[in-house]
Amino acid sequence: MNAGLPEGVSLATVAAVLVPVAIVTVLLRQFPYSAKKLMRNNRFVGTLGLTMPVGVMVVLVVYTIAGQTQAPGGLLASGIAGAATLGLHAWRRQAGLSILGGTAIYMVLVNAVF
Repeated sequence: MNAGLPEGVSLATVAAVLVPVAIVTVLLRQFPYSAKKLMRNNRFVGTLGLTMPVGVMVVLVVYTIAGQTQAPGGLLASGIAGAATLGLHAWRRQAGLSILGGTAIYMVLVNAVF
Protein backbone atom coordinates (compact mmCIF):
# COMPACT_ATOMS: atom_id res chain seq x y z
CA MET A 1 0.00 0.00 0.00
CA ASN A 2 1.55 3.27 -1.10
CA ALA A 3 -1.03 5.58 0.56
CA GLY A 4 -0.97 7.83 -2.49
CA LEU A 5 2.74 8.55 -2.15
CA PRO A 6 5.15 8.66 -5.10
CA GLU A 7 7.10 5.53 -5.90
CA GLY A 8 10.12 5.10 -3.67
CA VAL A 9 8.67 7.20 -0.83
CA SER A 10 7.39 5.30 2.16
CA LEU A 11 5.12 6.41 4.96
CA ALA A 12 8.03 6.01 7.37
CA THR A 13 10.13 8.45 5.30
CA VAL A 14 7.32 11.01 5.35
CA ALA A 15 6.96 10.62 9.12
CA ALA A 16 10.74 10.90 9.57
CA VAL A 17 10.56 14.32 7.94
CA LEU A 18 7.25 15.63 9.30
CA VAL A 19 7.68 14.70 12.98
CA PRO A 20 10.94 16.69 13.50
CA VAL A 21 9.52 19.60 11.50
CA ALA A 22 6.41 19.62 13.71
CA ILE A 23 8.49 19.48 16.90
CA VAL A 24 10.76 22.34 15.79
CA THR A 25 7.73 24.42 14.76
CA VAL A 26 6.06 23.98 18.16
CA LEU A 27 9.29 24.79 20.01
CA LEU A 28 9.90 27.92 17.92
CA ARG A 29 6.38 29.14 18.58
CA GLN A 30 6.74 28.50 22.32
CA PHE A 31 10.12 30.27 22.59
CA PRO A 32 8.86 33.91 22.75
CA TYR A 33 6.54 33.07 25.66
CA SER A 34 9.31 31.29 27.57
CA ALA A 35 11.76 34.11 26.87
CA LYS A 36 9.22 36.71 28.04
CA LYS A 37 9.02 35.03 31.44
CA LEU A 38 12.81 35.05 31.75
CA MET A 39 13.15 38.72 30.74
CA ARG A 40 10.18 40.12 32.64
CA ASN A 41 12.29 42.44 34.83
CA ASN A 42 14.92 43.35 32.23
CA ARG A 43 15.25 47.15 31.81
CA PHE A 44 16.29 46.93 28.14
CA VAL A 45 13.23 44.85 27.23
CA GLY A 46 11.03 47.31 29.17
CA THR A 47 12.49 50.22 27.22
CA LEU A 48 11.91 48.39 23.93
CA GLY A 49 8.31 47.74 24.97
CA LEU A 50 7.76 51.47 25.40
CA THR A 51 9.63 52.73 22.33
CA MET A 52 9.09 50.06 19.68
CA PRO A 53 5.40 50.74 18.93
CA VAL A 54 6.15 54.39 18.16
CA GLY A 55 9.23 53.46 16.11
CA VAL A 56 7.32 50.89 14.09
CA MET A 57 4.53 53.38 13.36
CA VAL A 58 7.04 56.02 12.21
CA VAL A 59 8.68 53.52 9.85
CA LEU A 60 5.29 52.49 8.44
CA VAL A 61 4.23 56.10 7.87
CA VAL A 62 7.51 57.01 6.13
CA TYR A 63 7.33 53.85 4.01
CA THR A 64 3.73 54.54 2.99
CA ILE A 65 4.36 58.16 2.08
CA ALA A 66 7.57 57.33 0.18
CA GLY A 67 5.71 54.66 -1.77
CA GLN A 68 2.98 57.10 -2.79
CA THR A 69 5.16 59.77 -4.39
CA GLN A 70 4.55 58.45 -7.92
CA ALA A 71 0.90 57.41 -7.51
CA PRO A 72 -1.73 59.86 -8.77
CA GLY A 73 -3.35 61.41 -5.71
CA GLY A 74 -1.28 59.18 -3.43
CA LEU A 75 0.41 61.94 -1.46
CA LEU A 76 -2.85 63.82 -1.00
CA ALA A 77 -4.61 60.64 0.19
CA SER A 78 -1.71 59.89 2.55
CA GLY A 79 -1.80 63.42 3.92
CA ILE A 80 -5.55 63.40 4.49
CA ALA A 81 -5.43 59.96 6.12
CA GLY A 82 -2.48 61.01 8.28
CA ALA A 83 -4.31 64.12 9.43
CA ALA A 84 -7.41 62.04 10.18
CA THR A 85 -5.30 59.59 12.17
CA LEU A 86 -3.79 62.40 14.21
CA GLY A 87 -7.21 63.94 14.73
CA LEU A 88 -8.73 60.64 15.88
CA HIS A 89 -5.85 60.06 18.26
CA ALA A 90 -6.05 63.58 19.70
CA TRP A 91 -9.80 63.14 20.17
CA ARG A 92 -10.00 59.61 21.65
CA ARG A 93 -6.41 58.68 22.67
CA GLN A 94 -6.93 55.08 21.48
CA ALA A 95 -4.18 53.70 19.27
CA GLY A 96 -6.38 50.97 17.80
CA LEU A 97 -9.10 53.41 16.78
CA SER A 98 -6.54 55.83 15.34
CA ILE A 99 -4.78 53.16 13.29
CA LEU A 100 -7.95 51.49 12.02
CA GLY A 101 -9.69 54.78 11.29
CA GLY A 102 -6.71 56.24 9.46
CA THR A 103 -6.20 53.04 7.48
CA ALA A 104 -9.88 52.91 6.51
CA ILE A 105 -9.83 56.54 5.35
CA TYR A 106 -6.61 55.95 3.40
CA MET A 107 -8.04 52.86 1.69
CA VAL A 108 -11.24 54.68 0.74
CA LEU A 109 -9.30 57.61 -0.69
CA VAL A 110 -6.82 55.48 -2.61
CA ASN A 111 -9.55 53.28 -4.09
CA ALA A 112 -11.87 56.17 -4.89
CA VAL A 113 -11.55 58.03 -8.17
CA PHE A 114 -9.26 60.58 -6.61
